[in-house]
Amino acid sequence: MKRETQINVNAEKFSADLIDWFEKNKRELPWRENKDPYKIWVSEIMLQQTKVDTVIPYFHHFIEKFPTIKDLAAADEQEVLKAWEGLGYYSRARNLQSAVKEVALEYNSKVPDHVDALSSLKGVGPYTRGAILSIAYDKPEPAVDGNVMRVMSRVLNIAEDIAKQRTRKVFEDNIRAIIPADNPSSFNQGLMELGALICTPKAPACMLCPVQKHCQAFALGIQDELPVKTKAKKQKRIPYFAFVGTDDKGAVLIEQRPADGLLANLWQFPMVAKQQMDIEHAASWFRANYGLHVKVVRELSPIKHVFSHLVWQVEVYRIAILGGELTAQDAVLVSIPELDQYPLPVSHQKIKEQMICLT
Repeated sequence: MKRETQINVNAEKFSADLIDWFEKNKRELPWRENKDPYKIWVSEIMLQQTKVDTVIPYFHHFIEKFPTIKDLAAADEQEVLKAWEGLGYYSRARNLQSAVKEVALEYNSKVPDHVDALSSLKGVGPYTRGAILSIAYDKPEPAVDGNVMRVMSRVLNIAEDIAKQRTRKVFEDNIRAIIPADNPSSFNQGLMELGALICTPKAPACMLCPVQKHCQAFALGIQDELPVKTKAKKQKRIPYFAFVGTDDKGAVLIEQRPADGLLANLWQFPMVAKQQMDIEHAASWFRANYGLHVKVVRELSPIKHVFSHLVWQVEVYRIAILGGELTAQDAVLVSIPELDQYPLPVSHQKIKEQMICLT
């Protein structure tokens, strides 16, 4: 059954005004230098839940390290995670490499230019698929992210809850009805740019908006009431102990996280949930889990790290490794220079900085 759309603007004039503004005012971004679908793909994955200014240096470094699909497909996962270190949401990097390997094998290292093939790739959802098809291949496919839903909820006065998954389809259908076939690239990028620079979540700059005359919310004076978005669930807080220290040769103890779940396959300093251990029993815990004899030396500055769904509250302790034989299979002792070769999550990069300041 065909879904109803809510087109209450002159699509042709709206598109023309939006594209004209975008082409005159667009930011110079490295992934806009050409229409290389691989670079566009990488940039869109990096930009998910991450600000443009944060992404730019990571994008440059990543493309320099893995300039082609073949390079990324052939790379060791730890090398890829290291290049992603600090961006967070590391499943994005793992899924990207997994999908790139499939493209290298099944499509002769050419990013597919049709919906079904792109949709089958790991980590490529409707937004990423639409961005690649419209920006790289000039196909009139919608690319709906948070910025786009905010803009179009105001332009078309759509009051459906954008926190609900089904609402995305409402926006996709509406955009599909108005996206111009002759320049879908600038249209989609224009919506994204407008949401980032003008039609912001709070205090939108309506007086500077190039499509103000088309905006139903502005005409009704309700632009601050849209989009409708229910509040996310309260984040769960989990307290941890983390331990950083060296043996008598200056080697540092780190361990690899499990292959599945949060921060999979990244490395960290030994960490345990506070509910599983009292700090007074740290020495016996190390003997049981690592085969090492340690002494807690001092408490360092605590670390707080916020994920989308939970918060880590980490008490950090400096330890001295006095002896014993390392028995944990997922742990290693490495020199401080070698530590730079291991991808650490942001929280443990902060712990590493404290450790380096003390050595």
